[in-house]
Amino acid sequence: MATVLSVSGSPSPTSRTTRLLRHVVDARLAEHGHRVVELDARALPAAALLSADFSDPQLIEAARLFAEADGVVIGTPVYKAAYSGLLKALLDVLPQHGLAGKTVLPLATGGSTAHVLAVDYALRPVLSSMGAGHITQGWFLLDRQVGAAADGSTVLDPEAAAQLTPVVDAFAAALERHRVPALAC
Repeated sequence: MATVLSVSGSPSPTSRTTRLLRHVVDARLAEHGHRVVELDARALPAAALLSADFSDPQLIEAARLFAEADGVVIGTPVYKAAYSGLLKALLDVLPQHGLAGKTVLPLATGGSTAHVLAVDYALRPVLSSMGAGHITQGWFLLDRQVGAAADGSTVLDPEAAAQLTPVVDAFAAALERHRVPALAC
């Protein structure tokens, strides 16, 4: 069983990005038997993030969560063809190689298909520069493909759900493949 850190880079408490992450965690990663720890960047102290206060206890805890995770699922809304500034602020306070050896799944949501390349051209290079061991195929969903049921649970457009499932399953498989050598040592 791997430990996966699910990171929401959305500043909104009613975010479709956060709903998407919860769906991935509840509907897919739990089935693979992974332990998931959730981190909402918006819950971190803004002043500490913006001033890069490395002594802030909540930022120290966030860095610890990244360090202890075997894999990371990073979700972000797309604003102006890039990932959120909140996510950028969080990534900026992590160590330069804070993703070293980690398997990473980048996910994004946005209002237009014009932003579909933000995962590969904006987010992936940053994750790579932070030493991610393996960045699996990322995925972009339109905002309208992510909704809520009457009970508050996440509902994905059926076509989007069908396309997302193999992406998450590939992440879970890569996570296991990349953990095996570390366990054998």
